[in-house]
Amino acid sequence: MKFPLLELFLAELRRTWIQFIRYPSEAIVGIFIIVITFYFLFAGASYIAGPDAGLSGASGSERLEVLVVGYIISILVISVLSTTSNSLEQEASTGTLEQIFLSPFRSLTVFIMRAFASLSLRLVIVGISLTAILLITGTQLRFPLALVMPLGTLLMSAYGMAFAVAGLVLVVKRVSQVLGAVQFGLFLLLGSPVETMEGWGRAIAFCAPMVPSAGLLRDLMARELPLNWGLYGIALANALFYLGLGFLLFARSERIAKQRGLLSGY
Repeated sequence: MKFPLLELFLAELRRTWIQFIRYPSEAIVGIFIIVITFYFLFAGASYIAGPDAGLSGASGSERLEVLVVGYIISILVISVLSTTSNSLEQEASTGTLEQIFLSPFRSLTVFIMRAFASLSLRLVIVGISLTAILLITGTQLRFPLALVMPLGTLLMSAYGMAFAVAGLVLVVKRVSQVLGAVQFGLFLLLGSPVETMEGWGRAIAFCAPMVPSAGLLRDLMARELPLNWGLYGIALANALFYLGLGFLLFARSERIAKQRGLLSGY
């Protein structure tokens, strides 16, 4: 008995790891950049704060843990965004994009399976980077089983944004500057503990993509708090909205690209 979607996923998984094996230096350099960037951010913040506002003690240790979690979340989300859009942009630049849309599977199905396949490599890279950061800073984070739930909603929102940007790639082909602006905005948004805000600022912040999920991850990993089910409900609604919006925009962009005959162009 054949399972076409499983075969498609395994094919994309094999493709992802073959590319990694052929070009391992990219992943190694990527890990080095992630770790060294955090180190200089950490060193710069410590210097600006001065010795009297150091990260020693319980409160300082918690701030450092919150900073580490926010940074790693941002790196994971940016990796998801860039991987999806860069894959589609590469297909368009080499002239093989049209072949994907002529396959027996819907294009959205192909790219979803490709996203799942590449996620395994992204998680490995982020995991190694996080381990190195924890060793450098001496930070200890918690990894409870409940972590899977907000991580899932975070990835759902991230892939919603990724497919929205990928739809833009179908129409305009190159979105490097737009993607850079989106990544910078998300880095600032996800790296900041906006869940500590009060009033309307907190409510507005939770409407942004992935923010409720990032707050839950900081609570579980850095603050040792139990899972807030009310906030998780908000995070799930946020994830479903942005995932559906991303799929909708991708499908709309696909129709526009087909009408304008953009799929076969280099």
